[in-house]
Amino acid sequence: MNELNKSAEHSSYRVRLLLLSLTVLVAGLFTLLSPESGYAQNPPDAPAAVPAPTGFKDVTAYPPLPKPFSRGNFTPQGGSKTGPYLNFFILAFLTAIFLLWSWSTSWAYKDGKALKLNTDQWCSIMLVAGFVTLLLAFQLPNALLACLVAVLGYAVPIGVYVKERNDVVPESAKVLTPKHIRNLSIRFLARMGIRVGTTKAMESAIGPPISFIGKSASGPDRGADRNRQVETSRGYLSAKELIYDAILRRATDVHLEPKEDEVSVRLRIDGIMYPTEPYDKGTGEAIINIFKVLSAMDITERRRPQDGSFRAEMDLREIDFRVATQGTRFGEKMVMRILDQGNSVTSLAQLGMRKQVQERLAKVISQPHGLFLASGPTGAGKSTTLYSALHEIDAMQTNIITVEDPIEYKMANVTQIEINKKSGQSFATALRSILRQDPDVVMIGEIRDNETAGIACQAANTGHMVFSTVHANDTFSALFRMLELGVETYVVADSVSAIVGQRLARRLCPDCKLPYKPNPESLKAANISTTKIENFFKPPTDRELDCTTCGNLGYKGRVGVYEFLEVNDRIRDLVREKAPMNTMKAEARKNGMLSMKEEGLRLVVSGLTSIDELLRVVK
Repeated sequence: MNELNKSAEHSSYRVRLLLLSLTVLVAGLFTLLSPESGYAQNPPDAPAAVPAPTGFKDVTAYPPLPKPFSRGNFTPQGGSKTGPYLNFFILAFLTAIFLLWSWSTSWAYKDGKALKLNTDQWCSIMLVAGFVTLLLAFQLPNALLACLVAVLGYAVPIGVYVKERNDVVPESAKVLTPKHIRNLSIRFLARMGIRVGTTKAMESAIGPPISFIGKSASGPDRGADRNRQVETSRGYLSAKELIYDAILRRATDVHLEPKEDEVSVRLRIDGIMYPTEPYDKGTGEAIINIFKVLSAMDITERRRPQDGSFRAEMDLREIDFRVATQGTRFGEKMVMRILDQGNSVTSLAQLGMRKQVQERLAKVISQPHGLFLASGPTGAGKSTTLYSALHEIDAMQTNIITVEDPIEYKMANVTQIEINKKSGQSFATALRSILRQDPDVVMIGEIRDNETAGIACQAANTGHMVFSTVHANDTFSALFRMLELGVETYVVADSVSAIVGQRLARRLCPDCKLPYKPNPESLKAANISTTKIENFFKPPTDRELDCTTCGNLGYKGRVGVYEFLEVNDRIRDLVREKAPMNTMKAEARKNGMLSMKEEGLRLVVSGLTSIDELLRVVK
């Protein structure tokens, strides 16, 4: 029975196809034989037409087609129409989606790798979604539906990825936000020569997401007037780009150095100077003037050294800048110290000390009185160590007062005093006054002279805990430095509780450091067992560098190398007796003290730094 039905259906289909073909043929004949065609008026060798009898219907005529004939992509309302079977508009749209999808996949791979996201997972999702979407779009008969599927297939995966990456980046680095889209639009129109919005909006969109806060002596404006003074100055955008780039590259200092025909720029990153693109003479001098105005300096004075400071807002946080100028042969040189509290150390545990040293230092800090000194050259992290020690003390139950030049990091519930040389306030004069403020803990930014050293030791001997720094190479040099400043030996012996000598070594990048077998002779010379050491680590060479984590530097961040000297009763007696330094060192080693180089070798063995870097900072 089913076979009979199928046979009947096939027969019906053949009949309909035959009727349709005949209809097309008849329609063509009627077109040729219509009165409008010349062929019907003058047919060659055609017999005279015989009119049909009146009142009779022509049974050989077929009814007209319900729809006009068309071929290709065109669907005319009336008449016949032919055209191409390929819709070039849809093809161009899908090609654009394909190119955008290819670029977005490549961007997501690079962006996710830099942000430490799962790039393999996201790239796989985007590749599969892209291929499936394009195949499906080409199979759909409806053009609008194909376009909709292509857009959704592209937008959904990339949208989910953008959502995840925006959750782990600061506000200024987020993409596809209203602010980001607005800035992109302004930048695009600016390249086309079209300026929209105010000048400030243009600079905010075109320039980096950072704003300056000039120094203000008083008032709630917080230096807004000084910022407005330089917004329209030449080189303002270049100044913003310079500071923004320095912060992103983790620089601690920016050097603007005038040359004969240019102003060179160098950044200190992890203690090493790196040159960047210089400015021409005019632009460089304009940038220096902008920072001088922000720092409340005299822009007409170019020979006499000046000091100042300003701030900047970036990623919803404030960053302080300490500025110093000096006249040179080719002009005025400027050095800016970047004090970013977002990267500051807030506890002893973050310093990276050996556990035994950390415990002994915490015990010294908790004492009711004494003098704790941090020693080392400039840029060794002495102030960071003192701030970390202050964070270990409960500021609500303890009266903490600091005297600094200048104030580097702001601390809650701590009275911080800044030295003002113009008004005659020095460390010594400030110490005399704050000792009448009932302090429990006093921090002195630096001991530079005999008067400051004497007052600090007297405060330590009269029931105050005093923190300070001394410029010296190691702990014993710092101890003898206090004696060289003219303080009596018995006063130094009774007041000093502990001294930390320190250096900062560059930390090896965890993603590109390379292991290697150390030389056995070098291990024996360093008193390291060859059986316990498998590998040392080193940075890759320039040819091997391809790391987005460290920016192809081989190092990222720094780690402290510390030498801790706790002054016990035996060492106090040696100080009173003015014993030689070697005698004091031998006594300290009996108490478990390790030299700075020995402490650094511990970091080399653990893979935190390289042996070359240790020898660079520790002699």
